[in-house]
Amino acid sequence: MEASKIVARFLDGKMVKGYTQNFFPNRPVFHVLPMDAASRTEPVEIQVNELKAVFFVRDFLGNKGHDERKGLAPGEKVQGRLIEVAFKDGEVLVGSTTGYDPKRPGFFFFPIDPKSNNIKAYILSSAVRGVRFL
Repeated sequence: MEASKIVARFLDGKMVKGYTQNFFPNRPVFHVLPMDAASRTEPVEIQVNELKAVFFVRDFLGNKGHDERKGLAPGEKVQGRLIEVAFKDGEVLVGSTTGYDPKRPGFFFFPIDPKSNNIKAYILSSAVRGVRFL
């Protein structure tokens, strides 16, 4: 299995950037080899219930100057349902999902902006203030 580039964002604001090969939404823990692995040879164990979300990213730096698009371009279609996710910490994301159910521990989210650094995210329902279908 190929390693995925991820940013694990915790409920307390902490962040771990690195590579994982064993993230599965139905498991309580997974491991991340931090991006600065030269200083570490052992992966860090991550407790899923402590997370806000796991972002699967294109690169670890992102683009701080990029203003994430919040709407569909004319004629653009998405897979699944278009949603707006409002986190308890105030962050708001717009994208799509095929499996949102507030009774589940989390759901996969796909950003609406094709230029987003995030490819997809697994969002923990416990970190969400509200979800609105658009």
